[in-house]
Amino acid sequence: MFKLSGMNESIKVFSPATVANVGSGFDILGFALGNRGDIIEVLPNNEKSLRIINKSDTDLPLNPAKNVASVAVAALLGELESDQGFDLVFHQKISPGSGIGSSAASSAGSVFAVNELLGRPFTLKQLVAFAMQGEKIASGVAHADNVAPALLGGFTLIRSYHPLDIIQLPSPEDLLCTIAHPDIIVRTEDSRKILLKEIQLKDAVIQWGNVAGLVSGLYTNDYELIGRSLQDVIIEPVRALLIPGFDILKKAVVKAGALGCSISGSGPSIFALSNSMEVALRVEHVMQQIFKSMDIDVDTFTSHINMQGQKIL
Repeated sequence: MFKLSGMNESIKVFSPATVANVGSGFDILGFALGNRGDIIEVLPNNEKSLRIINKSDTDLPLNPAKNVASVAVAALLGELESDQGFDLVFHQKISPGSGIGSSAASSAGSVFAVNELLGRPFTLKQLVAFAMQGEKIASGVAHADNVAPALLGGFTLIRSYHPLDIIQLPSPEDLLCTIAHPDIIVRTEDSRKILLKEIQLKDAVIQWGNVAGLVSGLYTNDYELIGRSLQDVIIEPVRALLIPGFDILKKAVVKAGALGCSISGSGPSIFALSNSMEVALRVEHVMQQIFKSMDIDVDTFTSHINMQGQKIL
């Protein structure tokens, strides 16, 4: 039985928001953002149970069997054959259904914090498998394109799920991401149900080329190649139907100077990449104006790529 060496320890972490899919990389590409995320405090308890304590402004499931964080931590503790209990206290929470990795931030932050308190029995890459169990509760699929960058920072590529093989990718220093989160709800589980079950070979070839181009652009700091590769001909056309004004916005932000634009995760958030703060802020303004013209409230922000991932506060 794996137990804590001391019972008075606690830890508070910042677990970042993330962008998944990144255009053509459905379920295999993601990157971490710098200025949005969950703040989670983890404290040992003597109850041999996992308890969710919500001090954030967002409603959360308090049943540990239905909360992504406690499900992920339970998977970690099960691997260690430990009956140690923990209180998972949420001080800040990304809004569920936002498309910037709400469930991933909770799962990743919680397993990271517990792993620290237990003396780091697992590496960050090993923690991804536990955090994926939280994603399975949230969307029905244990995908890693949000939890991997949330834990490891920067861009990550999931080369394989069986066995799990995660590759950390570089990021150009000046690369910036602008996010627009319109005030509409798109549930990940629902957005997966509308996806096509079969795709044309010609579309798959285009998609493979764009994934390879994007990875190459990250390694070579080729901003134009990154922009050309942010094209998704399989997933985006279907999910765009759930986001009012998406096609108009995408054309407008590219005209404003963005390298490219696509849907963040399952939406409704939209992301655009730029290579200067001047362009990124101009893109952010364009996003605000377009949603304002449709009488849709929107939350926007611009972030550098977060190369650290989890941060102990």
